[in-house]
Amino acid sequence: MRKLIKIALVALGIRALLRWWKRRRAGAELDAQPQPPDPADQLRQKLADSRVEETESAESDATPAEASVADRRAEVHEQGRATLDEMKTSDEA
Repeated sequence: MRKLIKIALVALGIRALLRWWKRRRAGAELDAQPQPPDPADQLRQKLADSRVEETESAESDATPAEASVADRRAEVHEQGRATLDEMKTSDEA
């Protein structure tokens, strides 16, 4: 009976050793393969490039952009006032 237990324990030990050895080899093979580029890093690079382009264009067109913002703001306020006037006249009628 003791001999059978010893054989079973040795077989389990050998099996555990083989599994550990296979996992170690598989891990080494994965490390040897080149890693694909990280998509997050690619997106960060694209964002940085677009920000550089935006700052370059903003530096060259700084004055007209401010004027166009003021014009748009005035136009929006005028539309809002016109809409308010229409609502007031429809309530009174």
